[in-house]
Amino acid sequence: MPRMTAAAAAVEILKREGVSQAFGVPGAAINPFYRELKNVGGINHTLARHVEGASHMAEGYTRTHAGNIGVCIGTSGPAGTDMITGLYSAIADSIPILCITGQAPVAKLHKEDFQAVDIASIAKPVTKKATTVLEAAQVPGVFQEAFYLMRSGRPGPVLIDLPIDVQLTEIEFDPDLYEPLAVHKPAATRKQAEKAIQLLLESERPLLVAGGGIINADASDLLVEFAELIGVPVISTLMGWGVIPDDHELAAGMVGVQTSHRYGNATFLESDYVLGIGNRWANRHTGYNLDAYLGDRKFVHVDIEPTQIGKIFAPDLGIVSDAKAALEIFIEVAKELKAEGKLPDYSAWVASHLERKGSLQRRTHFDNIPMKPQRVYEEMNKAFGPETRYVTTIGLSQIAGAQMLHVFKPRHWINCGQAGPLGWTIPAALGVATADPQTPVVALSGDYDFQFMLEELAVGAQHKIPYVHVLVNNAYLGLIRQAQGGLGINFEVNLEFENINSPELGVYGVDHVKVVEGLGCKAIRVTDPNELGAALEEAKKLAAEFSVPVVVEAILERVTNISMSKTVDMSDVTEFEEIATEPGHAPTAIRPITA
Repeated sequence: MPRMTAAAAAVEILKREGVSQAFGVPGAAINPFYRELKNVGGINHTLARHVEGASHMAEGYTRTHAGNIGVCIGTSGPAGTDMITGLYSAIADSIPILCITGQAPVAKLHKEDFQAVDIASIAKPVTKKATTVLEAAQVPGVFQEAFYLMRSGRPGPVLIDLPIDVQLTEIEFDPDLYEPLAVHKPAATRKQAEKAIQLLLESERPLLVAGGGIINADASDLLVEFAELIGVPVISTLMGWGVIPDDHELAAGMVGVQTSHRYGNATFLESDYVLGIGNRWANRHTGYNLDAYLGDRKFVHVDIEPTQIGKIFAPDLGIVSDAKAALEIFIEVAKELKAEGKLPDYSAWVASHLERKGSLQRRTHFDNIPMKPQRVYEEMNKAFGPETRYVTTIGLSQIAGAQMLHVFKPRHWINCGQAGPLGWTIPAALGVATADPQTPVVALSGDYDFQFMLEELAVGAQHKIPYVHVLVNNAYLGLIRQAQGGLGINFEVNLEFENINSPELGVYGVDHVKVVEGLGCKAIRVTDPNELGAALEEAKKLAAEFSVPVVVEAILERVTNISMSKTVDMSDVTEFEEIATEPGHAPTAIRPITA
């Protein structure tokens, strides 16, 4: 039997599990693993500037293609704690990533050694499993189990902590004999599918709710086939956006209290039956007033995780199943019913949804200087085609983007949905662009998200990872300012200052163009909305020419409210058009949109 270090065995297993790319930062306690990455070969490595950034790069990499598993690597102590945010983000959105950390020698773990922390205990709540490996011979089994756990059931992250002496110990291991474990995914039964469709047939205004589990299962085509077969509109969740193209006649928008469409909420409130597949009933979708969301509707919930059924509310029928397996049996049953002439005609219901979709649109065209953010998304829709992969995390920029951009394919809206950590966007976009260098990648940030981890732009410059980053700048924590308005305050959310090195910026403070250029990338600042389209086209050319990230900064008016519910009630979303823009003041001239 061949002998090799446990670290070399781990690298061999990564390769046989399909890993070809890793992101990380080396350090003393993980250096033996890095030595084997170099000696064994076959896995590309991208050096991050911050270990949290590496974890978000791994997330972006995983989210880009079905079957990808991003790997992030760091040393002992603070490297592991830095990656906790990435693990939380991954488990919240059911994203499999593998986090590998170095650790002090086994004999020193209880002696408060330098940079020795019980990272497995810290990571336990935000992983499917976190293990500090104490015996070198267990390394192959721990890695094999990690990939099984990441892929089985509800996907999620795993952390493996490797003491330095464990990495260096030689073990007997033959890579040619290694085989990945068979993945387990629950499947809906024929009887369950028949009951779900029976409840649908008894309704007059049914809807499908398509969640991120459909994308994880690589089953978007099946969802569209099922929707077309039964002739029922589809509501996408934020994580399921792209399952059905926005321009499909059955695409009924998104529902909720923030990232929702006016027509989506209106159609949902008219429905009488909802079949949710691969979704969690997240609070930004349902709101906190569940009575308004539930109404008199019947609900069927399909989810791969048994504990998700009934977690938010008790459905009329719960089915534990992988989304792909469920859709396959739903289609089988529906085809038989169609052949027997037993499927109802929902064309009038679809027509009413299309009427709402055509009339309940938010205004986007404004010529104001400084710019209104709505105009930015209008120009983005013109400049970036249906192949574009959008990447964003949280804030008014993300909420407005979800309301106004258009997505046509699965995995083309890559959004940190539940955790929403500021700073996620830049490293995640680098991970996405690494996973798919042939497809245009466009990131979207507000100024505060952008400033959190902007050092990672240097990674794009060093490793030649081009993408376009749209930065909307109002020198405010916009979402928090808007939320504080309900409390009657405007406190510690203002980012304005007079930049002595860039007086032309006025109150906008940070000179993002200089910072971006200092990190080796390209940047364009735009103040006139009529020049924004040309700037976006120029950014695409610069990204292609120089193979680096290119930032387009749009200088916005200081205060703009974005449509959302003040009461976290999806039936009570406040729509805005014109508002006051005095810096430092809450909006005063608010009026609802009437058409």
